[in-house]
Amino acid sequence: MRYQIVLPLLMSALTAIGQEAWTVERCMKFAVEHNHEVNIQALQLDNLRADRVRAVGAFLPSVGASIGGQYNFGRAIDPETNTYTNVNTFYNGYQVYAALPVFDGFSRLHALRAAKASVLMGQSVLRQQQDETALAVLQAYTSALYYQGTIAMAREKVEETALLLKQTRLLEEVGRKSAADVAQVESQQAEAEYHLTQQQNLYESASLELKKVMAWPLASDLVIEADVPTLPPTDSVDYSLSPRHASLEASRLQTDVARHEWHQARSALYPSVSLNVGMSTTYYKTLHSSTATPFSEQFRNNRGEYIGATLSIPLFNRMQTITSIRRAKNNYCIAQEAYEQKRLELEKLSREAWQDWHAYRTQTAQMVHKVEADSIAYQLTKRQFEEGLSTAIDLRSTSAQLLQSKATLLQCRLMAMVKETLVKYYKGAQIWTE
Repeated sequence: MRYQIVLPLLMSALTAIGQEAWTVERCMKFAVEHNHEVNIQALQLDNLRADRVRAVGAFLPSVGASIGGQYNFGRAIDPETNTYTNVNTFYNGYQVYAALPVFDGFSRLHALRAAKASVLMGQSVLRQQQDETALAVLQAYTSALYYQGTIAMAREKVEETALLLKQTRLLEEVGRKSAADVAQVESQQAEAEYHLTQQQNLYESASLELKKVMAWPLASDLVIEADVPTLPPTDSVDYSLSPRHASLEASRLQTDVARHEWHQARSALYPSVSLNVGMSTTYYKTLHSSTATPFSEQFRNNRGEYIGATLSIPLFNRMQTITSIRRAKNNYCIAQEAYEQKRLELEKLSREAWQDWHAYRTQTAQMVHKVEADSIAYQLTKRQFEEGLSTAIDLRSTSAQLLQSKATLLQCRLMAMVKETLVKYYKGAQIWTE
């Protein structure tokens, strides 16, 4: 019974949230927190942090213990007399040991530096994925907002053509319009209704894409704000690329990782020194014999300690070290080239976003005047049609032109908003709120 009550409450809460009007900033924040690609990158960053902990642990000694036991049947060496015997015996050994690498050609040091750089790179990649998710939400949100606007225009057009059809039929009754004029207006009304249905279908597709990018439940409603932001006055924002841009920073840190891995591969050419210490003891018993020394006495008397050092000098390993160094150096050079390529690409995108931003602002101002002119032309043509001075074809042409101008104006305003966000993004500004 409890689950039957809780489930409807959860569904009603989700429905209530979906009915709220979501701003683009809120959609970005929700997407960054729930997007699957962002979550995957966060887990990969945790793996890089684990690799850093492992690199730190390489500087600590390794400690272990072992216990072994064996039965000997037949010919064996008696540990008490050090002679061969043919009796069945039981042997038990205990050992505790520790090993510490003292010098390894700075391999561990470069591995730690590479791990630290990898963590920083992972943080930049995570930030880049979050920004890309936010930008994808911005694009999908803008598309949905655009079709919201075109739906409103299409509804207005349907209402207007319905009223015009009613007026035309009245004029036909008094003999001022012909049946052909009524048919033309009916065609316009059918076309307006078709256009409304088309825009509604496009909006549903855009809304579905927005939900997918946000990781929003596809079956739940998502209501976005219907207001198109107005453009502020133009300022002196330039198109300079921020050197701390997440994508560029990730590429630079990848270069650092490759450089440390190259130095780590070169450390294999140096000798290595390690220190070993340990303690061991044994227990021995001849089976079916009652004269064996007790376990506690043997455990104490057979105990021994050791300490030693090992020097390993690499001489020849079938060219594996040389080829590893060569590949690591090439990877470092590849990372440098990739960094320069990424920098040029981002600078190009930053300049293009700045140019597009100013172009859309100019186009918006021009389309405002065009919409005003097309609106006046449509109203005059409509008046002339009512007075019999123009045809329904002329009215249809000016109406379609006005509708196209309004849609283009809406598109220019939205694209100017998107491009302004991109300009700020490439300059290093935060485009979403944590």
